[in-house]
Amino acid sequence: MNLETVLSSTLLVAASEMGDKTQLLAFVLAAKFRRPVPIFLGIFVATVVNHLMASYVGIFTSQLLSPRTTSLILGAVFIAFGLWTLKPDTLDDDESSNAKVDKWGPFAATAVLFFMAEMGDKTQFATMALAARFQSVWLVTTGTTLGMLISDGLAVFLGDRLAGRINLKWMRIFTAALFILFGVWSLLSS
Repeated sequence: MNLETVLSSTLLVAASEMGDKTQLLAFVLAAKFRRPVPIFLGIFVATVVNHLMASYVGIFTSQLLSPRTTSLILGAVFIAFGLWTLKPDTLDDDESSNAKVDKWGPFAATAVLFFMAEMGDKTQFATMALAARFQSVWLVTTGTTLGMLISDGLAVFLGDRLAGRINLKWMRIFTAALFILFGVWSLLSS
């Protein structure tokens, strides 16, 4: 179950991050600061903090419900995430906040912006659902953080070279299918 938890969490989040607003944010920050290591470290810190909180909430919530109810809710939630994933994300550009962020430097700007961008994002909710499903804060957080670092690391380190090679429409369809499969699996296991 340990390897399954980490791999499932990694795969689901890595796939769902492709074309997500936080990956778009990684592209923007990489282009703006041109310092990939502090940006990558900012993503790491923001993701660990955000996903630890989400994992704890997921487990706490699942302990309030019966296992059958939790499985039914998770099944519905994963299927909803699958449908949500089919809608492309956009990144709003606010000039006044950009001027403030420039003063923070690449690490702090990335950590703060990524943490805020993940609040209420589908990967945060997916982390809650995965933690409720697998009942492991640390393994789920490890997996979801790895998934974020894989997808957003690609944006930071290889963004210019990969931007035209990844078909985001097909990536969204693949990710939606993964979420829906997790949902069906959860419904059938209830």
